[in-house]
Amino acid sequence: MNDPDASAYYDEHAFGDSVGIGDRPALLVIDLINAFTDPETDLGSNVNGVVEQTGRLLDTFRDRDLPRYFTTVAFEESYGDAGRFIEKVPALRELRLGTDAVAVDDRLAPVDDERVILKKYASAFFGTDLATELTTNGVDTLVLAGVTTSGCVRATAVDSLQHGYRTIVPADAVGDRAEPPHRANLVDIDAKYGDVVGTDDVIAHLTDDNNDDTA
Repeated sequence: MNDPDASAYYDEHAFGDSVGIGDRPALLVIDLINAFTDPETDLGSNVNGVVEQTGRLLDTFRDRDLPRYFTTVAFEESYGDAGRFIEKVPALRELRLGTDAVAVDDRLAPVDDERVILKKYASAFFGTDLATELTTNGVDTLVLAGVTTSGCVRATAVDSLQHGYRTIVPADAVGDRAEPPHRANLVDIDAKYGDVVGTDDVIAHLTDDNNDDTA
């Protein structure tokens, strides 16, 4: 693409219409585990802002009694379940089953019956029962928060669309290790796979009295 302004290109070529939030949204908190939220690890970075905005979303979804899910990535001691992924990204060896590294950050700790879905690869759908859970709970919209925008968030957004869900990505509730891939992937997600909005937009929609049928 010769045009450096991808957003302008997409706007001019019939990309990026809004899908909106449906009648039964769910929040999926992607990989906000200690290994990713601690800047001192090989996998981590400073995502305090993402944690803060995700916390606001969690509070709203809990208040409205809407479905909430978390994901983590963890591997067995043999790493036999990591396939070629561990060869491509040796830093993933930090993600051992049963260790504190793969626990959800205490600032966002799951409560009550909120599930932590164990995955091995980028998408929250690949090799998991997430789609079954969503169908059981009548979900038609996935709001994605967490890390990383260019990795697990993007992969999950693509699969969310492919599974037939309205997909919403609050830009301030997702993050990456570097700003350029974060920005580029938000533009691409918004053009092709889901609506990139703000956390305030999602909260305003869910707390609007005219949207009480979402609860």
